[in-house]
Amino acid sequence: MAAHGTDATQGRTAAPRPAWRRWFVAGLVLWLLTVAVAYWTQISTLLPTLILLGSFLVPTTFVLWAFETKARPGLPPLAVLKAFVVGGVLGVLGAALLESALLTGERLVGVWFAIGFLEEAAKLAALWWVARDLVVKTRRDGMVLGAAVGFGFAAFETAGYALNAVVTTDGYDLRALIETEVLRAVLAPVGHGLWTAVLGGALFASAAGTGRFRITKELSLTYVAMSLLHGLWNASGTFAALVVWFATVQDWQLALLEEERIPSPTDQQVHLQGSLTWLLLLGVAVWGVVVLHRRWQQAEAEDAASVAGPHEDAA
Repeated sequence: MAAHGTDATQGRTAAPRPAWRRWFVAGLVLWLLTVAVAYWTQISTLLPTLILLGSFLVPTTFVLWAFETKARPGLPPLAVLKAFVVGGVLGVLGAALLESALLTGERLVGVWFAIGFLEEAAKLAALWWVARDLVVKTRRDGMVLGAAVGFGFAAFETAGYALNAVVTTDGYDLRALIETEVLRAVLAPVGHGLWTAVLGGALFASAAGTGRFRITKELSLTYVAMSLLHGLWNASGTFAALVVWFATVQDWQLALLEEERIPSPTDQQVHLQGSLTWLLLLGVAVWGVVVLHRRWQQAEAEDAASVAGPHEDAA
């Protein structure tokens, strides 16, 4: 009996670890090694490797996770890759053109919201373009491909921010580069990928019955909602600064303003602004996750109805 049990146990093959997990671990090890070697050698030619690894690791991991665990079995892998690379680049380019043409002045609250509307429009247009030839279009497909476009956008955008952070008048700043990449990697799951996943689901739902994307009421309302969410995310720091200023402004600060001089914030004001900014970001993130979860439940219900429909007709 024991021998049979041993043979049966040895005959089993352990389930392979998910590809997204192996991808993330391998990428993280490579990024950490690159950081260590870059610090040790101070060789500037390692900067592109560090920027690319740090910018793309988390976005690609989430896209792989979405494809591996959430995508419809018939969704072509090439469509996901196309959405990430082509859609991400087109989104970044479209947003850059729109913002440079339409936005001027300081980054006030209204401008932050305008950026949200323009960037969501650019990503929506990019998704529309890369997915237009797909034969099957379900809400579930749209959410996975929307996430791919959003994470592609985030990856290329992070690479730009990382480059800006590392370049200084005195050479380059590795610490600033690493801090930028880590912060954006931590925030990436509740940013562009989430917003465009929800928007992508609404876009693909618009193709129900016709197979062609259309501007529908759901798509329009979802675009406005995700753009507002994006704008709130962008404006969190500005909102926090305004709240802290009006709640804790000192007489000497007002006096400097009257003299047309800019007062420095106190340590307490700096800490309060930082804490409030993170609290606002957390609120926006939770709101986005709740919306994403509900839309995903809707996508699963629609899939179940489409499967049950033909059986009911046959009966």
